[in-house]
This record gives sequence, structure tokens and C-alpha cells, in this order.
Amino acid sequence: MSNSASIESRYQACLAKLRKRGQEHVLRWWDDLGPADREHLLTDIESIPWEILDRLIRSHVLIRPDHTVPRDLSPPTVYKQPPTPGQRALYDQAVRLGRDLIRTGKVAALTVAGGQGTRLGFDGPKGALEVTPVGGKTLFELFAETIKAARRCYDSPIPWYIMTSPANHEQTAEYLKSRDFFGLPETDVILFRQGMLPAFDFQGRLLLARKHRLALAPDGHGGSLKALVASGALSDLCTRGIEIITYFQVDNPLVKPFDPLFIGLHAKTGSEMSTKVTPKADDLERVGNVCVHDGKVVVIEYFDLPDELAHARNQDGSRKFDAGNPAIHLLNVDFVDRVVARSFQMPFRRADKAVAYVDQTGSLQEPTAPNAVKLEAFIFDVLPLAANPLLLEVDRAEEFSPVKNATGVDSLESSKRDQNARACRWLESAGVTVPRKPDGQPDVTIAISPSFALDAEDVKESRHQVPVLKPGGAVYIE
Repeated sequence: MSNSASIESRYQACLAKLRKRGQEHVLRWWDDLGPADREHLLTDIESIPWEILDRLIRSHVLIRPDHTVPRDLSPPTVYKQPPTPGQRALYDQAVRLGRDLIRTGKVAALTVAGGQGTRLGFDGPKGALEVTPVGGKTLFELFAETIKAARRCYDSPIPWYIMTSPANHEQTAEYLKSRDFFGLPETDVILFRQGMLPAFDFQGRLLLARKHRLALAPDGHGGSLKALVASGALSDLCTRGIEIITYFQVDNPLVKPFDPLFIGLHAKTGSEMSTKVTPKADDLERVGNVCVHDGKVVVIEYFDLPDELAHARNQDGSRKFDAGNPAIHLLNVDFVDRVVARSFQMPFRRADKAVAYVDQTGSLQEPTAPNAVKLEAFIFDVLPLAANPLLLEVDRAEEFSPVKNATGVDSLESSKRDQNARACRWLESAGVTVPRKPDGQPDVTIAISPSFALDAEDVKESRHQVPVLKPGGAVYIE
């Protein structure tokens, strides 16, 4: 079949699907398009998952879905650290089980890395941003070194799956390849693209970003599960014998992906999806709140949690709803297969946004007020679908300091400060003298490579390799 015949065949197939849904207006400019632009438009149209969108247009676009926040919320049951005396045996067993699961090749890492560093003044994938307080290590480099250290520690071929976006996929692939995947085998670093969904006007009509391109937007971090299936990555996980995915977002340099206690508790309790939680910094912190509704674990966004619940106190004066969500999860591979690959139960949320579009005259309109609906899936919205979800409380200072903003809270500056503080604590716990200022703050800048230590216990074993720390100094320990 000639290329022109192939294009015509694809055009007719797309037209039939669009006409069936009253969406043929997106082909309005077909006769004006050249071959390359026609290819782009057909590719966009062919990517539309109508099997999902037909339902969502009716339930989330043409009508505004009910978003009433339940009033009968209760705090979740959380496994605390350190354990109570009655839990100590369970925790010890869990650590041993977690180590065994990593050692026997049952655990893989998944990093959600679709973002760009634009908000941080960085031109490139956020994962390529240098984030350490000294040493110039990037987020991707830290994670790669963590995986390498875990592979060495457990003598296990831990694979690393990275979800990119169409906006940064090529840059990410080029960056990792140019660094030789930081010493990891190329076959064990698997990149796959996040899915995209079209934007609709409020009448449910597809919008064109240009005459030859649909207005498309990422389908949310929950789309990582759908993308695992669509890309073939889930099949690859199954082929490798992976049972548990350790999920984390690219912006958190303090993350501990291979936590034996977390992995062991997850497996020992029969959980299909587990989540780490951190005590909130304040009642109204801008973080998701892990709660229980109707017997199911749910995450309520900070702007949705009623004020009376946000400020509620227990009898001892502690915060009642205090389980913040840092987006660190464990998911069973067969759970992802069940809720996405076999039955597609993932919920979606509606977001009204201002989206630039080409109007019926061919002119580009750039509205300042919301004119369109975008559909997104959030990873935590599959928690209610999981059996026996487990929540493990961790110390925020040890495991969560994201790089989200240019300045202020959750910024590169605050994350570097937190990384330095953690490194100093680890060294002091191992008996190393750390210079401090009169106010108690570190008088030294330190970064500890994951290749040197994955946790404070590792530092104790290698403390003899730590140089003498001098006031005002800067040391990268590897």
C-alpha cells in the first residue's frame, strides 16, 4: 500500500470514529494540511482512548461530577516508628522479609519523572537538576546511585522504570545515555511515556491546539499505572518476576525506595498498596490528608479537608488528622494488573483550565479564564480499591524534602538545607564530630552519596572513612 493510500485509509478510519461521536470538526482543516501535518493530526486522533473517554465525557465533561467531601471522615490506622513493645517482633520479622524480597529480585523502582524544571529556572527534565548541597549531583544521579547501592547490597538485579512525558522523553533518554545510565545496565533502565488525554470544551467537543494538533494534556501521576500497561512495562515487570513496585516522584532527593521495613510490612499484612505518611507541619499544610471513609483509605486534598477537621484535636492535644501524603507508595504488580490492565477501574478527576485553542475561523484564542476540561488520574485514588492498605509513619526530616518551588517552602534551597541536616545527623549518630554554630545549625556543608550509605546504620559501619570535618568546610562523602 502506498503512503498516500495508507494516509487515506487512516483518515477514513479516524473520520468514522469521530463522526460516530460528533467530533469530526477536528478534521475541518484537512485539505489545508501538508503531509507532515496530516500525519501529526492522524497520530493524535488515533491515540484517543475512546474506550475510556466515551464514559468520561458523559460523566465528567458534559456534567460536573459530584465532589462532595465526606463529612464522616476518621483518622487512619498508622504503623508508627519506633514500634510499640508489642509490635517489635512483627517489625523484626518484616525487616527480614523485606530484605528477602529485595534479595530475591521481587522489587523494582518506579520514578514518576514527567516534569520539566521550568518553575525552578532550569531548562530540562527536572530529574537532571543538580540538587545536592555539595557535589553537584542531580536527582537522577542520586536515584541511580541508590539503586546501584541496593543492587550491590542485596546482590539483586533491581530494574528502574522511569515514566517520562512527551515533553521531556527524548531529553531524559539522551541525558541518561550521555551519562552511561550512571553505571546501571541499560537493559535495566526502562523509560516509558506518560499518557496524554485531549482537552474538551464545556460541550464535550475536542479542542485543537493548532489546525493539525489536538489540545492534549498529561493524564496525571495516576496515569503512570495506565502507562505501565500501555507501554508494555507491566509485561516486562511480570517477565522479570517482579512482585512489588516501589513508587516515588522525581522531586524528592531524600526518598528511601528500598526500605526493608516498609516492604516487609506491606507483604506480611497482605497489602496490595501501601503508603508512607508523615506528620503534618501544621493544621493547614498544603499536603494530601490520608483518612478513612466508609471503611476505605482515601486521600483528601488540603483544600478539601473541612476546617473543623483540619484543626481537630485528640484528647491529648495532638492533631487528629495528621497523616500527610508524601507520595511514596508500594504497589503489587498483580494489583496494577487487576485494576488497570484487566478491568480499568482507575477513577479520574475533572479540572477546569484555560486552554489555548484554534476557533472555527482558524484563529488561535488564548483565554485567561477556564474554557476547557482536562481529565486527570491521581495515584492515591486507587487506594480505596486495594486490599489491606498499609500506612507507615516516617520522619519527614529523614525521607521527604521535595524540590517543587523556586523559593520558600519545598524549594531547592530548603531541600539542600534538609539534605545537609540529615547528613550531619547520620554522621553524629555514628560518633563523628560535626562542627555546629552557636545556634546549633551545622557549620559545615555535607552530602553523603548513596554509594557510601543508604541510611544511618551504613554510616556507622564506614565511619572510619569519614574525613575530619572543619568549620566552614564542604565535603562530599562517597
